[in-house]
Amino acid sequence: MITRITLVASLATFASAAQPGAPAPVAAPMRDLEWGQINFIHTTDTHGWHAGHLQEPLYSADWGDYISFASHLRRKADEQGVDLLVIDTGDRIEGNGLYDASSPKGKYTYDIFREQTIDLLCTGNHELYQPESVDWEHNTTVPSFKNSYIASNLDYIEPETGNQIPQAQRYLKFKTKNLGYNVVALGFLFDFDRNANNSVVTPVETVMQEEWFLAAIREKPDLFVVIGHVGLRMKEFEQIFKVIRDQNWYTPIAFLGGHAHVRDARKFDDNAFAIASGRYFETIGWMSINGIAKKSENEVSAEAAVSFKRRYIDNNLFGLHYHTGLNETTFPTEHGLNVTKKITEGRKALKLDDSFGCAPQDLWMSRASYPSNNSIFTWLETQVLPATITNEERANVSRLAIVNTGAIRFDIFKGAFTKDSTYLISPFISVFNYIPDVPYAVASKVIELLNNGGPVFGGALDTKYLSIPEQMAPSPFLEASVATNAVSEATPLFVNGDVSQKPLSSEGKSAIGDPVLVGGYTTRDDLGNDGDDAVHSPITFYAVPNCIQARINFPPTSPPLPPPPPPGGAKGQEAEDGKAADPATVDLVFVDYVQPWIITALKFSGGDYSTDDIKVYTNNTLTDIIAGWVKANWGQSC
Repeated sequence: MITRITLVASLATFASAAQPGAPAPVAAPMRDLEWGQINFIHTTDTHGWHAGHLQEPLYSADWGDYISFASHLRRKADEQGVDLLVIDTGDRIEGNGLYDASSPKGKYTYDIFREQTIDLLCTGNHELYQPESVDWEHNTTVPSFKNSYIASNLDYIEPETGNQIPQAQRYLKFKTKNLGYNVVALGFLFDFDRNANNSVVTPVETVMQEEWFLAAIREKPDLFVVIGHVGLRMKEFEQIFKVIRDQNWYTPIAFLGGHAHVRDARKFDDNAFAIASGRYFETIGWMSINGIAKKSENEVSAEAAVSFKRRYIDNNLFGLHYHTGLNETTFPTEHGLNVTKKITEGRKALKLDDSFGCAPQDLWMSRASYPSNNSIFTWLETQVLPATITNEERANVSRLAIVNTGAIRFDIFKGAFTKDSTYLISPFISVFNYIPDVPYAVASKVIELLNNGGPVFGGALDTKYLSIPEQMAPSPFLEASVATNAVSEATPLFVNGDVSQKPLSSEGKSAIGDPVLVGGYTTRDDLGNDGDDAVHSPITFYAVPNCIQARINFPPTSPPLPPPPPPGGAKGQEAEDGKAADPATVDLVFVDYVQPWIITALKFSGGDYSTDDIKVYTNNTLTDIIAGWVKANWGQSC
């Protein structure tokens, strides 16, 4: 049921919390949180966005506001005599200046994050890419949450001894505070294999054969909780569900996942559900469970009916006030305000608001079709890469420059492009490598192979790992939308909303008298299309390729009658009238993350290359390159 809210919020209403300069949220029709016997609030893939979204009103609350929100919900749970658990499922780092701009990285964010009281948490893959971040996670986050952190398939290599030890406890058994339910909780990471060498990720299928795991699922709890940095549609949760269910026919199972950067809910069976709660601290997930029966020595009967509810909460103060029944005066807690202040001080110390230029328009990852003038990938391909991918010693050599779309993490908004913006868009430390003098006939085939995949790639080299997270393990609703829109010139990845929604009139009211809806998430999942807490108008998202390619310093357009090649010289492809001639050889330049795929694609294209042939093209990261281009090309004044 949708509760209609009068749109009376003013810009000043929400100024008592969130970050200075954060945009005021926009009022919207709201859906209530549906409480159960056990309730969860969930964050995942926050990637350092503790300050909230400073250019998007829908997601402008900060970590201090979330701390206040959780505190109020715990109080409400106690008043109702039910239980509330706070969950985080990893990827807390890389993707925001508050983390990436500090030295050492995470100087501020580790302290900010641990201010929240979290009942269960696990690791994401981003915590494991670099040895330094592995150390920080093990030595800082794990001790901060020593009674909550679960690492069912992750080990740490001690630097002093070389010993391989569990990152944290393999599973937890506990009794809930108010209703006294017995819970067994597990915490997994998907089968990640690009982790730093001071960590070990054991495949889920292997872990499920270990004695501790078999002992855990032989427990007879009232509820299993499986948290994981795992997409809901990925194989790992399916494997875990099957094994638990084979041992426990009717016990309820709650899965809380992440990694895919989407809002999603999945039904495994009548007593097992999962929720994923978006990305970048846009979303606070809510799951509630009713009908849990306490076990005695006997199994729960087959007739035990369990119900699951979910809500995807837009992370802004309008919604947080609504769900707590509080306002700008009564909502902020002292603890929350102190954390908000700490975030502000960290951003100021890092000078994250310093402007590098002024973006003349919005540039979208997937809210604009590719290629198009509004696509961030078209902008990179046609403007940024041709002007910046240069090695002075080989500046005159034709080159193909390849970047995977997964290297870009966020959109560019019209207006100030700040120091923070560079890390929001691309936070990674990958540099550019190259293979010199590759025959163009071979190099030109690589981009097609990277984008079309096929039998040449598989396993760890599945080309889906090159793309944006949202396309790695999409729900069937996204896939169905692609098929539905296949006739369009630019195929939408999905229409994020109910396509049967009534259109709005130009007077600010719909045909049935409802207020104009702001564009935002309108999620479809296994439970329907009413999961989002705020009612929005739909936004169309488009599929993007795995990789983009820029052609740089290619021969100019040919004259009508080109002269013949010199005797004995290298012969390139002959030019057609009015078209550029292709060079005989090119430097194949690529961001170093894609190197394993490049080598494989070259072999399949007829090139005999290995890692021995690869050299560093530039030590500038994509972050550096984008920042430099913006400073040179976009004026300072907005």
